[in-house]
Amino acid sequence: MPSSRDVTGLLDEWTRGDARALDRMLPLVYDELRRIAARQLRRERAGHTLQPTALVHEAYVKLVDQRRVDWRSRAHFYGVASQVMRRLLVDHARRHNANKRGNRFEWVAIDEALNVPAPNQMPVLVLDEVIGRLETLDRRLAQLVELRAFGGCTLEEAAEVLHVSESTAKREWRTVKAWLTRELRSDTGA
Repeated sequence: MPSSRDVTGLLDEWTRGDARALDRMLPLVYDELRRIAARQLRRERAGHTLQPTALVHEAYVKLVDQRRVDWRSRAHFYGVASQVMRRLLVDHARRHNANKRGNRFEWVAIDEALNVPAPNQMPVLVLDEVIGRLETLDRRLAQLVELRAFGGCTLEEAAEVLHVSESTAKREWRTVKAWLTRELRSDTGA
């Protein structure tokens, strides 16, 4: 696994205009991006048409278009990658639902990432909506859910991306789990 310093250095070079740094960085981040994508897609409904490689390639294309980002670290890069993958999965689910009759959803398992008492699977569009509601209340808590549920980040990695201590991330995770539990119960009428 590449060191955080290697990736951060290449991100810095890229931000300063060295296009070759991007070519050197891809092999260092590709496996981790693919691991995140594969974890996300394992949670999708059976027969899901998006493959990990395609998700990584789509995400990477979007990431390299992020010219105005001041990349601070490897963790920051993976945090932005989590946001991009979330948008791609939500867009894919919306396109898929638009092509179907009725109001069927694409399912994404959240028990592993969120660890809240909820059904084993949750529609990715519902999760996106819940995160959107949380964002109006507390942007950082919404980012924490996004990093964990869509990016597969550990609490330690999420803390680094959010620039908070691990203890703060753990405390906020307990808070957000309670909030999510309440929201999910009210959405299902339980």
